[in-house]
Amino acid sequence: MYQKAVVVLAIGVATLVIQGCETTSTGTMIKKDPEKAVKVRTQLAAEHIRTGDLDAAKRALDQALETEPRDSAANMMMGVLLQQEGSKISMEKADGYFKRAISSDSKNAQARNNYGTYLFVTERYNDAIEQLSIAGAALGYDQRYKALENLGRVYLKVGKVDDAEQAFKQALQVNRDSIVALVELSEIFYLQQKNAQASQLYEQYVRLVGQNNQGARALWIGLRIARANQDQLGMQVLVNQLRALFPDSKEYQRYLQVQNSTEAVWK
Repeated sequence: MYQKAVVVLAIGVATLVIQGCETTSTGTMIKKDPEKAVKVRTQLAAEHIRTGDLDAAKRALDQALETEPRDSAANMMMGVLLQQEGSKISMEKADGYFKRAISSDSKNAQARNNYGTYLFVTERYNDAIEQLSIAGAALGYDQRYKALENLGRVYLKVGKVDDAEQAFKQALQVNRDSIVALVELSEIFYLQQKNAQASQLYEQYVRLVGQNNQGARALWIGLRIARANQDQLGMQVLVNQLRALFPDSKEYQRYLQVQNSTEAVWK
């Protein structure tokens, strides 16, 4: 079983008005407008995936691809579905569907973004960077900032911090409320001892998500920034929150290891 990705799948498709498309009328719709039928079934599959009904999603996509085997959105959605299912055989099949989606429509930035997340999970990092770079440069793509967030995380995974920094900065240019970019850049700047910039971005992140809605990693980043700024009260608040909410987390365990360290930067 493959590990769950930290990057984000984008499973949406172009929205269609599907009122009145009951099962009894589907055959008529296919005959009158097969292209619309494929889009409707792909959209329904996306909704089923969101609600966790993978079997219903599979049935809808099988019908869509039976009508139009080369449809880019349907092939992409099948790749997403198989990746969500997660078994070895499904993961192997997903690759072919993502490739077919892109070969059918090379401008399908969402397919490239989703394929990039798949490639990340399967540890094909250079290929992931290639796909996510294309998606991240696709002007007009409504999830472009997410592709750039994903790209930044892949760069971090392979140790290319400068490239990751640029990707996250681009994500913020596209969407100034990108919480992924804010928290990742705050840590990058902290490690570079750019404490003022780290503080600014972290505080913006907290305003967006709320003080009490931070995960263990964000709290760990925040307490280290507070320490660097000699903010003992702020640091203690975050330590208490980390201990109370995530006592078994690797971040809290790391804090216990370094709490008496005099090093300027806690890693």
